[in-house]
Parts: sequence; C-alpha cells; structure tokens
Amino acid sequence: MYIVILAGGSGTRFWPLSRAARPKQLISITGDRTMLQRTVERVLPLKPKRILIVTNTLQAEETERQIAAYRGVAIDVIAEPMARNTAPAVGLAATIIAAHDPAGVMAVLPADHFIKDEEALRETLVEASHAARNGYLVTLGIMPSRPETGYGYIEADMDLRGNGPFPVRRFVEKPPLEEAVRYLDCGNYFWNSGMFMWRADTILAEIALHMPDLTRSLAAVSFNGDVWELSDLDNQIEAAYRDVESVSIDYGIMEKSTRVQVVPVEMGWSDVGSWSALPEVVAPDTDGTVCINAAGHVAIDSSDCLIYADGRTIATVGVHGLIVVSTSDALLICDRERAQDVKKVVEELSRTGAGCL
Repeated sequence: MYIVILAGGSGTRFWPLSRAARPKQLISITGDRTMLQRTVERVLPLKPKRILIVTNTLQAEETERQIAAYRGVAIDVIAEPMARNTAPAVGLAATIIAAHDPAGVMAVLPADHFIKDEEALRETLVEASHAARNGYLVTLGIMPSRPETGYGYIEADMDLRGNGPFPVRRFVEKPPLEEAVRYLDCGNYFWNSGMFMWRADTILAEIALHMPDLTRSLAAVSFNGDVWELSDLDNQIEAAYRDVESVSIDYGIMEKSTRVQVVPVEMGWSDVGSWSALPEVVAPDTDGTVCINAAGHVAIDSSDCLIYADGRTIATVGVHGLIVVSTSDALLICDRERAQDVKKVVEELSRTGAGCL
C-alpha cells in the first residue's frame, strides 16, 4: 500500500495562527504535534511501501523539515508549482506510483484532519484495499453523529451488500438542516471524509475517461528507469501544471464514475474546518470553553469561548461564545457563530496588502 497525503491547503479559516507558508496542516492546533505529523504517524503501523506528500512550493521546505525525523519508510515531498485543487494532485501522485507499480494500491488522505480512533482508520483502510485491488474507487464514509449541514454526504446502496463496501448512489452537496435530519434517519447516508483508496492504474483510467485534458497534461511527467528521484521531475511537473484546470477529485471523478464504493467507518473524525471545531478535538472545561496554549485563562462570568493564546494569559469578562486567537503579530476576536467567515479576513488582508498573511 502507498499513502498519498494531500498537504497543500491554505487553512484560511484558522487565521491568524495559520499563514500562507505555515497553514493549518503545518501547525499544531492542539498544542502538540502538527496535523501533518499526526497524519504521517497514524499510517506508519500499516508499513506502507512509500508515503508521498503533495504540497506546494511555498510550503515544501517546512514540510520536509517536519517529516525529516521519520524513519523506516521512504517519504517523498512533491511540490506543485501552483494550487490546482485535488484532482491534479491525485493524478500526479498516481502517475508517479504507476511508473513504478501500476497496480499499486494508494490511499489518499488529507493532512489536516483529526481522528480519535486511529486503529479504526487503519482497519478500514485495510478493508478498503481489498475492493480497491478489484478495480473500485473506494471512499471512506463517516458514520454521521448529528444532522450536520457543513459536510457533503454520500448516499450508499445498502440493500444487498451485508457489511459493505457499498455501491455509491450519489454524492450530495452540503444540505439544508431538514435534509440533513432526513439523511440521519435514513441510515444509508455518510459524511464525505475526502479519504479514498484505489489502484494507481484504476484512477488514471478514470481520469482519462472523465478528465482527458488532465491526462494529456500529466503525460509530461515520466521516468527513465525505476529510481525514485522525484527531484528530477521538477521541470516536468512545472510543464504539466501549465494549463491544468483547478478541479476537485470529488467533482472531476467521484461524482461521475460508475466504479465507486463506500466503506462506512466510525473513528472520531473531524475535518477541523474552523476554530469552532476545536471542541471536537479538545475537551472543553465546565463552562464550555476550550483554551489552548495559554499561560492561563481568567474567566469572569464567561462561557463557551474558544481561546488560543500563544503563551499569554487571557482574561475574559462577561463574554460568551467568542473566539479569541492571540499570536505575536495579530489578534482575532470573532463571534463563535461566525467562525467560517474568518477566511474573509484573509481575503481582505490580501486585497489591501496589509500584511499578516
């Protein structure tokens, strides 16, 4: 099994802790190891043949630094010259793997997710690998615990398949609340985790079928021999990405393919999409407040706050439902219900050139 970790995201919803050169996956949201490091560590017990981390040129050096200490498995960092969403990243990784092992099974994992039960993930990946070897595109579906409107859903055909994997009927965009409630009651809808498994030659065949322009672009990437010298590919990757369209693997392939199956899993998963997700990762105190990396938190008549303090003491007086993030050069104060809008701060800073990016 090969592991492909997608680590090129910008993490704008975690500003000001997350920055362009050190986005969410390269920082520690919880105060210990970074999310990328935790992603690498959770797959090491699978003894993968190789780990490929796909990032971008701005983040490649820090990515290399963070994984330098891991031993026992080859880890390659592939730097995309520009962000083009997940389909080109997956296609590039599959092209590289297929040059050495066309039938090699590859698991595709985001670098910035939290998983409480890591053994459940590993067991599910092993289960999914059997269907992948038989030519299916397998996605991991999270057993929903609430009618969540912030995630996409996968509808599975569970009539004839026992415990799965199950054929996928369709992918559903983020639904309104009443639809999410119905999905939860139906029992055959799962959250779309963005985790996949397939053979390298299978996904390349599906890309050729549904995204022929991407296939033509990736033809620029080739090896002379069996040596894994990915640094030799820099110019080829640059040429391949010159005209590549920005498309997600979900939209470009998964929603179109007839070979998709889903394996349900319950593993304490969160995509940690914004500051408001912290209570899924760190247990709140008795007042419902999560406080990370602070020298101390003095709470006077305050509750349900999310605080990241960068080593400082933070005091809150008479406030409820606030996000407070303090770094060396920036301070964020945000209504907890507006956590998704933090990305608008980054957009405004980028537009005005005000710095702190």
